[in-house]
Amino acid sequence: MCLVALIIAVTMPTQMAAQCSFKNTAFKSGEFLYYNLYYNWKLVWVNAGSASMSTVLSRYKGQPAYRTSLTTKSNSKVDKMFMLRDTLLCYISEELAPFYYRKGAREGKRYYVDEVFYSYEGSKVNLRQHELHNSGNHTWKNTSSNDCIYDMISIFQRARNFDPSGWSKGQVIKIPIADGDDVKTALLKFRGKQNIKADNGVKYRCLVLSYLEKENDERDYKEIVRFFVTDDANHIPIRLDMFLRFGSAKAFLVNMKGNKNPVTAIVK
Repeated sequence: MCLVALIIAVTMPTQMAAQCSFKNTAFKSGEFLYYNLYYNWKLVWVNAGSASMSTVLSRYKGQPAYRTSLTTKSNSKVDKMFMLRDTLLCYISEELAPFYYRKGAREGKRYYVDEVFYSYEGSKVNLRQHELHNSGNHTWKNTSSNDCIYDMISIFQRARNFDPSGWSKGQVIKIPIADGDDVKTALLKFRGKQNIKADNGVKYRCLVLSYLEKENDERDYKEIVRFFVTDDANHIPIRLDMFLRFGSAKAFLVNMKGNKNPVTAIVK
Protein backbone atom coordinates (compact mmCIF):
# COMPACT_ATOMS: atom_id res chain seq x y z
CA MET A 1 0.00 0.00 0.00
CA CYS A 2 2.87 2.38 0.81
CA LEU A 3 4.40 1.67 -2.61
CA VAL A 4 1.09 2.46 -4.36
CA ALA A 5 0.78 5.73 -2.42
CA LEU A 6 4.33 6.66 -3.35
CA ILE A 7 3.69 6.00 -7.04
CA ILE A 8 0.54 8.16 -6.93
CA ALA A 9 2.38 10.96 -5.13
CA VAL A 10 5.14 10.96 -7.73
CA THR A 11 3.00 10.70 -10.86
CA MET A 12 -0.01 12.90 -10.00
CA PRO A 13 1.81 16.27 -10.10
CA THR A 14 3.06 15.53 -13.60
CA GLN A 15 -0.35 14.97 -15.22
CA MET A 16 -1.28 18.63 -15.67
CA ALA A 17 2.31 19.53 -16.49
CA ALA A 18 2.18 16.96 -19.29
CA GLN A 19 -1.04 18.51 -20.62
CA CYS A 20 0.70 21.89 -20.72
CA SER A 21 3.77 20.48 -22.46
CA PHE A 22 4.62 20.83 -26.14
CA LYS A 23 7.51 19.86 -28.38
CA ASN A 24 10.07 22.64 -28.72
CA THR A 25 11.16 23.10 -32.33
CA ALA A 26 11.97 26.84 -32.33
CA PHE A 27 14.89 27.51 -29.98
CA LYS A 28 17.76 25.91 -28.10
CA SER A 29 20.05 26.67 -25.20
CA GLY A 30 22.53 29.42 -26.04
CA GLU A 31 20.20 31.62 -28.10
CA PHE A 32 20.99 35.34 -27.69
CA LEU A 33 19.07 38.19 -29.34
CA TYR A 34 20.01 41.88 -29.24
CA TYR A 35 17.85 44.92 -30.07
CA ASN A 36 17.92 48.70 -30.44
CA LEU A 37 15.08 50.54 -28.71
CA TYR A 38 13.33 53.60 -30.12
CA TYR A 39 10.74 55.87 -28.45
CA ASN A 40 8.24 58.13 -30.11
CA TRP A 41 9.00 61.51 -28.56
CA LYS A 42 6.91 64.46 -29.77
CA LEU A 43 6.22 62.73 -33.12
CA VAL A 44 9.93 61.92 -33.62
CA TRP A 45 11.47 58.46 -33.21
CA VAL A 46 14.64 58.69 -31.11
CA ASN A 47 17.23 56.04 -30.24
CA ALA A 48 16.32 55.28 -26.65
CA GLY A 49 18.37 52.32 -25.45
CA SER A 50 18.81 48.61 -25.89
CA ALA A 51 17.22 45.26 -25.12
CA SER A 52 18.46 41.69 -25.05
CA MET A 53 16.90 38.27 -24.71
CA SER A 54 18.74 35.08 -23.76
CA THR A 55 17.73 31.45 -23.36
CA VAL A 56 19.97 28.90 -21.64
CA LEU A 57 19.38 25.43 -20.26
CA SER A 58 19.48 25.55 -16.47
CA ARG A 59 17.68 23.88 -13.57
CA TYR A 60 14.66 24.84 -11.49
CA LYS A 61 14.14 23.02 -8.19
CA GLY A 62 16.31 20.19 -9.44
CA GLN A 63 14.58 19.81 -12.80
CA PRO A 64 16.08 20.71 -16.19
CA ALA A 65 14.57 23.99 -17.35
CA TYR A 66 15.09 26.72 -19.90
CA ARG A 67 15.91 30.05 -18.29
CA THR A 68 14.77 32.95 -20.49
CA SER A 69 15.62 36.53 -19.58
CA LEU A 70 14.51 39.74 -21.29
CA THR A 71 16.07 43.04 -20.24
CA THR A 72 15.36 46.56 -21.49
CA LYS A 73 17.38 49.63 -20.60
CA SER A 74 16.86 53.23 -21.66
CA ASN A 75 19.95 55.34 -22.32
CA SER A 76 21.05 58.37 -20.29
CA LYS A 77 19.40 60.81 -22.69
CA VAL A 78 15.99 59.22 -22.33
CA ASP A 79 16.44 58.61 -18.59
CA LYS A 80 16.01 62.36 -18.07
CA MET A 81 12.51 62.10 -19.51
CA PHE A 82 11.43 58.58 -18.53
CA MET A 83 13.68 55.94 -16.99
CA LEU A 84 13.02 52.37 -18.13
CA ARG A 85 14.70 49.39 -16.48
CA ASP A 86 12.77 46.16 -16.99
CA THR A 87 13.97 42.62 -16.35
CA LEU A 88 11.64 39.72 -17.14
CA LEU A 89 12.67 36.20 -16.23
CA CYS A 90 11.03 32.82 -16.56
CA TYR A 91 11.85 29.16 -16.12
CA ILE A 92 10.01 26.64 -18.30
CA SER A 93 10.40 22.90 -18.70
CA GLU A 94 12.12 21.46 -21.74
CA GLU A 95 8.57 20.78 -22.97
CA LEU A 96 7.56 24.46 -22.42
CA ALA A 97 5.46 24.09 -19.23
CA PRO A 98 5.93 27.21 -17.03
CA PHE A 99 7.64 26.89 -13.63
CA TYR A 100 8.36 30.48 -12.52
CA TYR A 101 8.02 34.08 -13.73
CA ARG A 102 9.36 37.37 -12.43
CA LYS A 103 9.15 40.92 -13.70
CA GLY A 104 11.10 43.68 -11.98
CA ALA A 105 10.31 47.06 -13.52
CA ARG A 106 11.33 50.65 -12.98
CA GLU A 107 9.16 52.77 -15.23
CA GLY A 108 9.62 56.47 -14.54
CA LYS A 109 9.43 56.89 -10.77
CA ARG A 110 7.46 53.69 -10.29
CA TYR A 111 9.08 50.40 -9.27
CA TYR A 112 7.25 47.11 -8.86
CA VAL A 113 7.83 43.35 -8.95
CA ASP A 114 5.49 40.62 -10.20
CA GLU A 115 6.12 36.94 -9.45
CA VAL A 116 4.25 33.77 -10.38
CA PHE A 117 5.13 30.35 -8.93
CA TYR A 118 3.60 27.41 -10.82
CA SER A 119 2.87 23.93 -9.49
CA TYR A 120 0.95 21.06 -11.06
CA GLU A 121 -1.29 18.63 -9.21
CA GLY A 122 -3.57 16.12 -10.89
CA SER A 123 -5.61 17.99 -13.49
CA LYS A 124 -4.95 21.45 -12.05
CA VAL A 125 -2.33 24.14 -12.37
CA ASN A 126 -1.81 26.06 -9.12
CA LEU A 127 -0.36 29.56 -8.98
CA ARG A 128 1.19 31.41 -6.08
CA GLN A 129 1.15 35.06 -7.16
CA HIS A 130 3.16 37.83 -5.53
CA GLU A 131 3.31 41.56 -6.14
CA LEU A 132 5.66 44.11 -4.58
CA HIS A 133 3.97 47.47 -5.01
CA ASN A 134 5.65 50.82 -5.51
CA SER A 135 4.54 51.68 -1.97
CA GLY A 136 6.61 48.80 -0.59
CA ASN A 137 3.57 46.70 0.31
CA HIS A 138 3.39 43.02 -0.61
CA THR A 139 0.29 41.12 -1.73
CA TRP A 140 -0.04 37.36 -2.22
CA LYS A 141 -2.73 35.38 -3.98
CA ASN A 142 -3.45 31.72 -4.77
CA THR A 143 -5.13 30.69 -8.02
CA SER A 144 -6.08 27.26 -9.38
CA SER A 145 -7.29 26.36 -12.86
CA ASN A 146 -8.08 23.38 -15.04
CA ASP A 147 -6.54 25.26 -17.98
CA CYS A 148 -2.90 25.86 -18.81
CA ILE A 149 -1.80 29.33 -17.70
CA TYR A 150 1.18 31.31 -18.98
CA ASP A 151 2.94 34.61 -18.38
CA MET A 152 4.41 37.22 -20.71
CA ILE A 153 7.64 35.30 -21.35
CA SER A 154 6.52 31.67 -21.25
CA ILE A 155 3.68 32.38 -23.70
CA PHE A 156 6.14 34.03 -26.05
CA GLN A 157 8.33 30.92 -26.08
CA ARG A 158 5.22 28.75 -26.45
CA ALA A 159 3.95 30.90 -29.34
CA ARG A 160 7.25 30.55 -31.16
CA ASN A 161 6.41 26.85 -31.44
CA PHE A 162 2.98 27.34 -33.00
CA ASP A 163 2.54 25.92 -36.50
CA PRO A 164 1.10 28.83 -38.53
CA SER A 165 0.81 26.90 -41.80
CA GLY A 166 -2.99 26.67 -41.51
CA TRP A 167 -3.62 30.15 -40.14
CA SER A 168 -5.72 32.71 -41.94
CA LYS A 169 -5.43 36.48 -41.52
CA GLY A 170 -7.48 37.67 -38.55
CA GLN A 171 -7.33 34.35 -36.69
CA VAL A 172 -7.42 34.75 -32.89
CA ILE A 173 -6.11 32.46 -30.14
CA LYS A 174 -7.29 32.95 -26.52
CA ILE A 175 -4.66 32.50 -23.79
CA PRO A 176 -4.87 32.82 -19.96
CA ILE A 177 -2.01 35.10 -18.80
CA ALA A 178 -0.90 35.55 -15.18
CA ASP A 179 0.96 38.37 -13.47
CA GLY A 180 1.52 39.20 -9.81
CA ASP A 181 -2.14 39.66 -8.90
CA ASP A 182 -4.43 38.49 -11.68
CA VAL A 183 -5.12 36.03 -14.49
CA LYS A 184 -6.49 37.61 -17.66
CA THR A 185 -7.66 36.17 -20.94
CA ALA A 186 -5.34 37.62 -23.57
CA LEU A 187 -5.65 37.36 -27.33
CA LEU A 188 -3.04 36.51 -29.92
CA LYS A 189 -4.15 37.76 -33.34
CA PHE A 190 -2.54 36.81 -36.65
CA ARG A 191 -2.27 39.81 -38.99
CA GLY A 192 -0.63 38.18 -41.98
CA LYS A 193 2.90 38.54 -43.34
CA GLN A 194 5.21 41.49 -43.93
CA ASN A 195 8.83 42.05 -44.94
CA ILE A 196 10.79 43.86 -42.20
CA LYS A 197 14.29 45.31 -42.32
CA ALA A 198 16.21 44.85 -39.07
CA ASP A 199 18.94 47.10 -37.69
CA ASN A 200 21.52 44.59 -38.94
CA GLY A 201 20.65 45.70 -42.49
CA VAL A 202 18.96 42.40 -43.38
CA LYS A 203 15.35 42.15 -44.56
CA TYR A 204 13.22 39.24 -43.29
CA ARG A 205 9.87 37.76 -44.28
CA CYS A 206 7.85 37.92 -41.06
CA LEU A 207 4.64 36.68 -39.51
CA VAL A 208 2.80 39.56 -37.83
CA LEU A 209 1.13 38.80 -34.47
CA SER A 210 -0.66 41.13 -32.06
CA TYR A 211 -0.87 40.52 -28.32
CA LEU A 212 -4.03 42.10 -26.83
CA GLU A 213 -5.35 42.47 -23.28
CA LYS A 214 -8.28 44.06 -21.50
CA GLU A 215 -7.28 46.77 -19.03
CA ASN A 216 -9.25 46.98 -15.78
CA ASP A 217 -12.99 46.91 -16.60
CA GLU A 218 -12.70 47.95 -20.23
CA ARG A 219 -14.98 46.08 -22.62
CA ASP A 220 -12.63 46.11 -25.59
CA TYR A 221 -9.22 44.51 -25.96
CA LYS A 222 -6.21 46.81 -26.33
CA GLU A 223 -3.13 45.95 -28.36
CA ILE A 224 -0.09 45.77 -26.08
CA VAL A 225 2.63 44.45 -28.40
CA ARG A 226 2.86 43.69 -32.10
CA PHE A 227 5.45 41.04 -32.98
CA PHE A 228 7.15 40.56 -36.33
CA VAL A 229 8.75 37.08 -36.21
CA THR A 230 10.69 35.24 -38.89
CA ASP A 231 8.54 33.10 -41.16
CA ASP A 232 10.69 30.02 -40.61
CA ALA A 233 11.17 27.35 -37.95
CA ASN A 234 12.89 29.76 -35.50
CA HIS A 235 10.16 32.43 -35.28
CA ILE A 236 12.78 34.92 -34.09
CA PRO A 237 11.34 38.37 -33.25
CA ILE A 238 12.79 40.88 -35.73
CA ARG A 239 10.75 43.88 -34.64
CA LEU A 240 8.43 44.63 -31.73
CA ASP A 241 6.00 47.55 -31.61
CA MET A 242 5.10 48.32 -27.98
CA PHE A 243 2.11 50.44 -27.01
CA LEU A 244 2.99 51.77 -23.56
CA ARG A 245 1.22 53.93 -21.01
CA PHE A 246 3.60 56.81 -21.68
CA GLY A 247 3.64 56.48 -25.47
CA SER A 248 4.95 53.99 -28.01
CA ALA A 249 8.26 52.24 -28.56
CA LYS A 250 9.85 49.94 -31.11
CA ALA A 251 12.62 47.37 -30.92
CA PHE A 252 14.64 46.28 -33.98
CA LEU A 253 16.95 43.27 -34.08
CA VAL A 254 20.66 44.10 -34.16
CA ASN A 255 22.18 40.65 -33.85
CA MET A 256 21.25 37.03 -33.25
CA LYS A 257 23.32 33.99 -32.37
CA GLY A 258 22.72 30.45 -31.25
CA ASN A 259 19.50 29.99 -33.24
CA LYS A 260 18.25 26.41 -33.41
CA ASN A 261 17.41 26.23 -37.12
CA PRO A 262 18.74 27.83 -40.34
CA VAL A 263 17.29 31.28 -40.95
CA THR A 264 15.37 30.79 -44.18
CA ALA A 265 13.19 33.91 -43.96
CA ILE A 266 15.85 36.27 -45.34
CA VAL A 267 14.55 38.32 -48.28
CA LYS A 268 17.25 38.88 -50.92
